[in-house]
Amino acid sequence: MEPYAAHVSLRWSDMDAYAHINNVQFLRLLEDARVIGFRDWFGQERSLLDEGVLVSRHEIEYRHPLGFRHEPVEIQMWVSRIGGAGFDVAYVVTDPDGVGEGADGQRTIYAVAETELALYDFASASPRRMQPEERQVLGQLFGDPAPFRRRRR
Repeated sequence: MEPYAAHVSLRWSDMDAYAHINNVQFLRLLEDARVIGFRDWFGQERSLLDEGVLVSRHEIEYRHPLGFRHEPVEIQMWVSRIGGAGFDVAYVVTDPDGVGEGADGQRTIYAVAETELALYDFASASPRRMQPEERQVLGQLFGDPAPFRRRRR
């Protein structure tokens, strides 16, 4: 399965005193990628964002400092777990083709992450079960867990 790729722009305000993108801002980059992905995955007219989804957990491993630049980062994403009322999205934050490749021709990996998402019904203010059509879409994006170097579980 080829991961979905979202290109997300960096903001000058994402930088911290050390002149690299602040660790907290990586979560914003992941959120921006999810918003782009969900609109593509579920359609412009009926996005999962409109139905209701909440973040219940993040796990992130920072691999390399990311400095501000005008070129976007590429956030590769796929579904790593599908449950009855939620799912996990795995990510690799890297460079788009032609940007920042090392001497060995490999892309720099800035972070690896995984987000646990819970489906939610905002009208009833309660969790909800996954619909068959949502499960079908997510199943087409299903892949391995995030490639963390080490996990605490």
